[in-house]
Amino acid sequence: MNIIDVSIIVAYIFLSVGIGIWISRKASKGLDDYFLGGKTIKWYFLGLSNGSGMFDVSGTSWMIGVLFLYGVKSFMFMWLWPIWNQIFVMMFLAVWIRRSKVMTGSEWILTRFGSDRAGKASHIIVAIFAIISTIGFIAYFFEGIGKFVTIILPWDLTLYSGDLILLTSERSYALIIILLTTIYTVKGGMFSVVATEVVQYLIMIVAGVLIAGYAFINYTDVQINSVITEEWKNVFFGWQFETQWSDKFQTFNNLIDSEGYKMFGAFIGMTLFKGFFASIAGPTPSYDLQRVLSTKSVKEAAYMSGFTNLILFIPRYLLITGIVVIALVNLAPELNANAALTGADLELLMPKVVNLYIPVGIKGILLAGLLAAFMSGFSAFVNAGPAYIVNDIYKKYFKPVATNEHYIKVSQISSFLVVGLGVFMGFFADSINSLTLWITSALYGGYVAANFLKWIWWRFNGWGYFWGMFAGLIVASLQFALGQAKGSLSEGSFLYDLAQVQAIYLFPIIFGFSILGCLLGTFLSKPTDIEVLKSFYTNVRPWGWWNPVYKTLKIEDQSFEKNNDFWKDMLNCVIGIVWQSSMILLPIFFIIRDYPKAIAALTVFLVTTTILKFTWLDKVRRIED
Repeated sequence: MNIIDVSIIVAYIFLSVGIGIWISRKASKGLDDYFLGGKTIKWYFLGLSNGSGMFDVSGTSWMIGVLFLYGVKSFMFMWLWPIWNQIFVMMFLAVWIRRSKVMTGSEWILTRFGSDRAGKASHIIVAIFAIISTIGFIAYFFEGIGKFVTIILPWDLTLYSGDLILLTSERSYALIIILLTTIYTVKGGMFSVVATEVVQYLIMIVAGVLIAGYAFINYTDVQINSVITEEWKNVFFGWQFETQWSDKFQTFNNLIDSEGYKMFGAFIGMTLFKGFFASIAGPTPSYDLQRVLSTKSVKEAAYMSGFTNLILFIPRYLLITGIVVIALVNLAPELNANAALTGADLELLMPKVVNLYIPVGIKGILLAGLLAAFMSGFSAFVNAGPAYIVNDIYKKYFKPVATNEHYIKVSQISSFLVVGLGVFMGFFADSINSLTLWITSALYGGYVAANFLKWIWWRFNGWGYFWGMFAGLIVASLQFALGQAKGSLSEGSFLYDLAQVQAIYLFPIIFGFSILGCLLGTFLSKPTDIEVLKSFYTNVRPWGWWNPVYKTLKIEDQSFEKNNDFWKDMLNCVIGIVWQSSMILLPIFFIIRDYPKAIAALTVFLVTTTILKFTWLDKVRRIED
């Protein structure tokens, strides 16, 4: 690399680590300051931080690969996460969650199920889920940053013992960057995380605009259209994936046929099914939930969630599409010649483009931006996961009385422990895609049922929550183990065939086991104490099947009114999903020079923004904290 690019990257690293350590003195007052920033941070800073945390390099590598291969329709692959979750949080869940005034998602569970044995069981299982998912995401980040940096940086950091390789260069780079990020995150807590993520977001914005501008200026529509087809640019689809590529790029059509998404209608149906339940279930107990709980008020929680949607997608897809355009023109013929092309090969598109086709100066800023994307996402999880170890396990069950300094020290030790376990898991993952699919489809499959029911059904109790989560986690873990062992299974056996099934198609099985656990746990145990339910329902005001609780409250207070906004909230969510989709499609169509579709996407964005001003923003402004 040119000395200019190296200097930009080094300056960025010193800036991020320096800001994180400098501001860390604010985190020393107590756990509330350490994990939630004392609930004093402005909502727009939290929104920038939240958006920055979602702008991760592993996910960006994966999205570049699927946009390259599947074309414009690939934005629906984002529904695997599901990204709608952010819309549902924006529309009503942020308000429901923030009214609890607690520190973590598992502590919030106690306000729903009480503090008896059932409530404590539900509290422990969600804390365990939070820790497992944090470890899984750290493994995901570890796998992505190693692949990315090794291709970009010129130095070989492979460690040998004689002829034996102890540590590959890929792993060495990943460990160094993870260590640097962990240091400022552990030292400063939420204050350091938010401060550095705001800076990192600004760097990512500059990188996205520069790379999109470079691709737009240097590559013509003739060059782009000589590679892609009209079907590649078509957002609409049928039951089966139509042929995306022309005959001269047949290798890419063959790869689509082998990836398991050829029956695209079934795939979208599954993501819609999963997306609805996962979105109503609410955010998993991780960094985005911590941002909601960190806001100053209920109203600001809603503002923050809406702002996150607004600032995330356009800059991210400017970067993604810019890199894809450069890859289409320069790398498509070379990749097409590789008869053994795999999805994992497409994960390397981003580092190859950066390494070979980005000019000096822009390369340094882009690399700093991508490094920022990694560090912001990683630091967000490192801050969120240990909160559950310390606040929900150590403090509650082992040492309920201690000084703030003691708890912060335990938090720091827990952070290093979680990072170590995540890195260990990352050593055994075969690709970013395998971790992505496990986290989004299997692990979340175990989360969805119990957390969907907790909002909408008064009879659902702590034991139902515990056994629903437990059943889902067990099946999800078995699915992960099966996926990792598929290389040693006998071809043609039942387990071998099951291991070949994409994780999204196993979601209904995991969801079904989890629902069964929820129902058995609920009906084989007594209901939650009515006083707990009354307190929860009065405070949170969810819609759903709460009639027995509502009638009791109505007798006590004739002025009490239930939440009748289900259909309004669902309509807002539909509008919000269209709004969110337009922010993804707009930069894609603009960069590939399909101006009529870009104008259509812009029109949809402006119309849905105007509608949401009246149906959502005006409603939020009337909220009384």
